[in-house]
Amino acid sequence: MLQHLANAMVLLIGLLHVYILVLEMFLWDKPKGLKAFGNSLEKAQLTKVMAQNQGLYNGFLAAGLFWSFLATAPFSTHLANFFLACVAIAGVYGAATASRKILFVQTVPAVIAIILVNIA
Repeated sequence: MLQHLANAMVLLIGLLHVYILVLEMFLWDKPKGLKAFGNSLEKAQLTKVMAQNQGLYNGFLAAGLFWSFLATAPFSTHLANFFLACVAIAGVYGAATASRKILFVQTVPAVIAIILVNIA
């Protein structure tokens, strides 16, 4: 049961980062992206390339989480721990520099997933 919950958390966090990739790479200067990040159209146009770069990195995090799901033990646990830790650290940095909301959207779920992956 715990293993299924851990796997579900890893997959959900991976999907979250695919969603962030889409927002940052393709919707940054569109209404949905503007609303998600609280940007003006002018600011979004000025920062679009930077956001696309961020989106790419979020895609790498998602790919690593999906890889950890597909890998076999114990390698899967090591991969999950590494990529979830990257997500958690990025969330702490984002909360400190951009928006406190990131702590709850990114860091808290990653820490919960790390705990579940390691006790399952």
